[in-house]
Amino acid sequence: MNTYFLKKKTFLTTGVLAALLLVGCSDEESSTAKETSAWDEIQDKGSLTVATSGTLLATSFRDSESDELTGFEVEVVRELGNRLELAIEFKELGFDEMLTSVNTGQIDLAANDIEITEDRAEEFIFSTPIKHSYGTAVVRKDDLSDISSLEDLPGKKAAGASTSIYMEIARDYGAEEVTYDNASNEVYLRDVSIGRTDVILNDYYLSTFGVAAFPELNITIHPDIKYAPSEVGLVMNKDNTELADHVDTALEEMLKDGTITEISKEFFGGADVSIKPDIEEN
Repeated sequence: MNTYFLKKKTFLTTGVLAALLLVGCSDEESSTAKETSAWDEIQDKGSLTVATSGTLLATSFRDSESDELTGFEVEVVRELGNRLELAIEFKELGFDEMLTSVNTGQIDLAANDIEITEDRAEEFIFSTPIKHSYGTAVVRKDDLSDISSLEDLPGKKAAGASTSIYMEIARDYGAEEVTYDNASNEVYLRDVSIGRTDVILNDYYLSTFGVAAFPELNITIHPDIKYAPSEVGLVMNKDNTELADHVDTALEEMLKDGTITEISKEFFGGADVSIKPDIEEN
């Protein structure tokens, strides 16, 4: 009789322990599933989805002969993918759409000469800066669009993207805003040339590349207007800190070993945009 109860007690105890172990395993598996990060998902997928415009000369555009997507940031991202051992899937989007897509998690990165600002840094994670520049003005070559400084912008028609830093500057100085829906550089530049608009405020290096690409147009870089030193980085979702850490590690290696300098010189006429320019604002 005692032996029977002892065996029964042992059986019940073993069953309870087994049940507890199963619950423990289940909880552990649930916890592990909950801890899966966006970086884990990227690694499982084996690729990064990157938003870029494909219309911004020097940084993201299609080669006129091959129609292949290329440019400074496009090639930086491709090398970044190599170092992270991830394929790169580009999606060509307008500026506003690419930032929205990063915010909602549809896109892992945005690469399109996006300037680092305090307001944007509150909403997104920016990578280590890969480009340093400053603002300039594209005007008509024959008369500089009757502009000698930013103080002459009231009444002038300024072309650009509505939400860009440079359009904000144009508005602040009283220019009339003229915007386009992800139009190519040629459209912007030709409109200045023919007088449909008067000025494009934009990054110096991008503007220099754009003007040089269309020598037949009546446009030039204003010789006296320099303002707003800037830094550009890749943009990521605010919650994706693990991705940001891996991106920064790879970019810092690329800056240190001269890879970004080489890519810069290829697309910016020999200039190294990875170093800060020495300018006096006016």
